[in-house]
Amino acid sequence: MNVSISGELLESMLSFAADRHPREAIALLRGKREDDEIEITEFLLPPYATGGMSFAQFPAHMLPIDFTIVGTAHSHPSGSSRPSAADLINFYSRVMLIVAYPYGRGDVAAYNAHGEPLGLQVFD
Repeated sequence: MNVSISGELLESMLSFAADRHPREAIALLRGKREDDEIEITEFLLPPYATGGMSFAQFPAHMLPIDFTIVGTAHSHPSGSSRPSAADLINFYSRVMLIVAYPYGRGDVAAYNAHGEPLGLQVFD
């Protein structure tokens, strides 16, 4: 599976994560899925989301049914863009983007529910 995102949207996500540093931040990813391709078109803040020094969460039962949500993005202030065991347990939807400190374009990775890396294409 390959994931694509515009550079402008990615920069907004990086800024969102940097603004919340050193706490983790979390967002929902809205997009389109076609076969093995997912295009992320926007990110949304989930209701009642919280983030601390080593966690970010939201109550999934508070979300409306929305089939355009393709995954989540969250930050790792530690600098690691690898998913933790807690990330994989709390996986939501098809893709998880991890935005790691220092929040540059090279500090973002995409994963599936098994923690396997996905192709990530940034287009301008």
